[in-house]
Amino acid sequence: MTKLGYEDAVNEALERLDDLGYERGAQGDLANHGPMGAETLAVLGHADKVAAWVEGYRTAMPHHEPPAARFALDASDESSWRPALGAFERAGDWEQLFSRELAEAPWRAVLARWWPELLPGLLAGLTHGAIRTAHAVRSIAAAQEPSPRQLTELARALAYWAARYTRLPGEPRLKGAHDIAGAVAALPRFRGAEAVTPAVARKRFTQLDAIPGYFEALDSVAPNHAQWLLSEMTAEFAGVYLAHDEIYAVPMVHAVTAPAAVRLVLPHLPVELHEPSVAALWQVHTAFLLAFTRDRRGEREAIAAATDSDLPSFDELSARAVEHGDEHVIKFTEACLREHMLRPDRRFPAAAFAALSRIDPR
Repeated sequence: MTKLGYEDAVNEALERLDDLGYERGAQGDLANHGPMGAETLAVLGHADKVAAWVEGYRTAMPHHEPPAARFALDASDESSWRPALGAFERAGDWEQLFSRELAEAPWRAVLARWWPELLPGLLAGLTHGAIRTAHAVRSIAAAQEPSPRQLTELARALAYWAARYTRLPGEPRLKGAHDIAGAVAALPRFRGAEAVTPAVARKRFTQLDAIPGYFEALDSVAPNHAQWLLSEMTAEFAGVYLAHDEIYAVPMVHAVTAPAAVRLVLPHLPVELHEPSVAALWQVHTAFLLAFTRDRRGEREAIAAATDSDLPSFDELSARAVEHGDEHVIKFTEACLREHMLRPDRRFPAAAFAALSRIDPR
């Protein structure tokens, strides 16, 4: 029997997932994780399990219908497409635009053209627009010749980012004096009595400009090589995830998976877009800290306790994540593994181990 490879598994998954819309759930704002989860399983070496995982994913929660195109967007006319940023009802129009762009130009050219336009709205779908784009890019970059389904997936990823585009107040710049850990330490945390529910966090995202320290934080990180800053960011926020078991377990995983995803894309972008990408990530991380964490809550002690304990190997963590089945756990474990391989840090396996128990299995 021929063993199924990465590329075949990804393309088969994209075919099986083709009819699903961009979001799912009763409230209609939970991102479609199917393409991302399937691609990650294949990256982890479990291509043979992708088809079964996809079928389970399809039935776990109802997805919404794919949005139909309504009014064509003209990529050459900014007055046509800019008002449609952040308009989810235009998602079908965005998909049509990006499909047309990818049919007419190399995918890297399309990515470089639109990345700086979408970057100010990086929070889109709690960063799922950028993360889905990165998974699509990794899939395409691994192919000798991208398949039509892979290019469609990139069009949909960019379309979701554009349709859920969410701009945060202020302009982030890497011009401060702190490394990432120092910038996190310098940020005054919001202190309040209310529990940090998803609804409370969404409200805080709309009130960032009134929270002390927010604007100062945007300029607090010192310039450095983008790849180094990404490693600092993923390690620091793996620790933040470890220290805050009191909050809803899913949102803060994106503080690791988003920078890990952007790292996948940077090699395919012009170098002048690397620093702005890291700056935009830092702005999102500042927003995450202020929206989801109520205070520091003994972070140093919690991280020390978690990292000093016996931890499974990443081989075991990956196997457990696949068995667990939840898409967030699978993606988080793979991101922590990849980041740990680049710059070993016990916060990565500790965070992946914590997610296994904090997030319900599928």
